[in-house]
Amino acid sequence: MSIQKTALILGSTGQETRRSAVLSSKSSLPRRTLPASASLDAGTPRSTHLSTGKEKLEQKVIDFEKLEAAGLSEGKWDVVFITLGTTAKAAGSSEAFERIDREYVINAARAAKSEDHSQRLIYVSSAGADPKSHFLYPRSKGLTEEGLASLGYEDTIVFRPGLLAGTNRPELRVGEKVAEAVTSFGSLFTSSLQIKIGTLAKSLIKVGELGSAGLPPDAKATQGGKDGARFTLIGNSGALALAK
Repeated sequence: MSIQKTALILGSTGQETRRSAVLSSKSSLPRRTLPASASLDAGTPRSTHLSTGKEKLEQKVIDFEKLEAAGLSEGKWDVVFITLGTTAKAAGSSEAFERIDREYVINAARAAKSEDHSQRLIYVSSAGADPKSHFLYPRSKGLTEEGLASLGYEDTIVFRPGLLAGTNRPELRVGEKVAEAVTSFGSLFTSSLQIKIGTLAKSLIKVGELGSAGLPPDAKATQGGKDGARFTLIGNSGALALAK
């Protein structure tokens, strides 16, 4: 008999988690909700894919500027997934980007933490994340990783996937499409450049169940962070292997 687990998904209308159901009992707190009539056909263009278990999914829209009203800690979640993120262009400014990409993420994870319950935190970061980078995007991701690891979750796991392939975004990102074409070719020779959305979702689910202690060698997990803010790090090739 399997043990039922509860999972909180922050950023659940993002590309990774809109393509999967997570564990047995779950709640998602997006900035917008998915329609109840969302298509279940992953092959249909622009479809929203929710796999089995959607009947146990409770959606609530959250105001990240008013986290105290969300009651995040009340669920005593076994696993907290965070796929929240944006781009500087979408946010409108560098300051807004850092507020959404880092402050919202860390503050929400802090609010979801229970002092008397063992919890696992899983964050989808990005390849090249580096808190010391001179560039805004990788620096923000790296600082977010360290900020999350310093919160004191029993198990903190960070994914650094390559370019996400197979996205169904409402807006066309020409540069992203060009990069996807280039990395698709490069992926014939290396496993570090690209990963399909559905593949990453499978890996997230598996790691949510296994935790750091249960990861197989194929995950190629390493330790990231700094003293007082350590986390388990899984790169693109490890995410690909975990989904098999």
